[in-house]
Amino acid sequence: MKVLDSLVTQAATIAALRRDIHAHPELCFQEERTADLVAAKLSEWGIPIHRGLGKTGVVGIVKNGTSDRAVGLRADMDALPIQERNTFAHASQHPGRMHACGHDGHTAMLLAAAQHLARHRDFDGTVYLIFQPAEEGGGGAREMIADGLFEKFPMEAVFGMHNWPGSKAGQFAVSPGPVMASSNEFKIVIRGKGSHAALPHNGIDPVPIACQMVQAFQTIISRNKKPVDAGVISVTMIHAGEATNVVADSCELQGTVRTFSVEVLDMIERRMRQVAEHVCAAHEANCEFEFVRNYPPTINSTAEAMFAREVMVSIVGEPNVQVQEPTMGAEDFAFMLQAKPGAYCFIANGDGDHRQMGHGGGPCTLHNASYDFNDDLIPLGATYWVQLANAWLARDRS
Repeated sequence: MKVLDSLVTQAATIAALRRDIHAHPELCFQEERTADLVAAKLSEWGIPIHRGLGKTGVVGIVKNGTSDRAVGLRADMDALPIQERNTFAHASQHPGRMHACGHDGHTAMLLAAAQHLARHRDFDGTVYLIFQPAEEGGGGAREMIADGLFEKFPMEAVFGMHNWPGSKAGQFAVSPGPVMASSNEFKIVIRGKGSHAALPHNGIDPVPIACQMVQAFQTIISRNKKPVDAGVISVTMIHAGEATNVVADSCELQGTVRTFSVEVLDMIERRMRQVAEHVCAAHEANCEFEFVRNYPPTINSTAEAMFAREVMVSIVGEPNVQVQEPTMGAEDFAFMLQAKPGAYCFIANGDGDHRQMGHGGGPCTLHNASYDFNDDLIPLGATYWVQLANAWLARDRS
């Protein structure tokens, strides 16, 4: 493993910053303290900054030489609305908020890379350090783009990284094509006609209509979608009624849809609407159908994914660069990849053995109240960022 010596030397200092961020988690678009810390450190290291994109976003600009070439490196900063179970010294000091997805570690790895790049500047061009708010449902990437991220900071490509629990620390994973799914939500209200439960013929019961609808949705996956295409429809909430002896007037269904392509998503939304409306019509009920597209699929461009892989291999060796198995989780870095070429990779977080005494009894998995980022990754992740930026700016433009 070829980790840069300067990053090993500064690892403890950056880890302390990571733990400070972990102890003070902030939810989407509320990352004021975190953004202040990031901005202060970048300024301390002589890196010009721009603030305010996506409300609380921070962009650092590291330039050297005369080249007009530029590359973007992105880390997310927000936490989750989870009550932390850990009791170690750097556990969350704010009830109901926790860094349960490792964004504190992502921020720390990019800060470590920023410090090295600012001190050494052995490249010709510009590295844009993108500290993004509101990945967890707020679409912070989309908001930064809307505020002019790529116009103010023109870059050839943009790269992102996420820690991945369960994989052996010291490994990376990256692949071309879809690596994370689109995230979409639906709400369906079935309007029937209430009645006494003993006299159901006097009403229109929305509950059996809802049951038929849920079953019919799965035929979209099994019979309308190509078997080789991925797609998931999950009805996760059904609400109806207030008393055991009353047939409800209405029933509400909510859930999510995940796909790896917009084409499959278009088909699923269209068919779900048709199924919902026609099942209701068959039972003389009415239907209100709402479908909200949150994040598009995260799709790595081929050249950039293979380039990132070469950089990883140079650091940890071929056996430690895995094929990136696509996951049905979603990531708003997808918006950046819709606007620019780039790649989103995983860095292995281990199985949880790194956690100190005082961690919760649950597993060290993402969005879990017992999770903690593995600080041993900071030098390795930062080395990847530095070597990726250096290699990109030195590559043949053709």
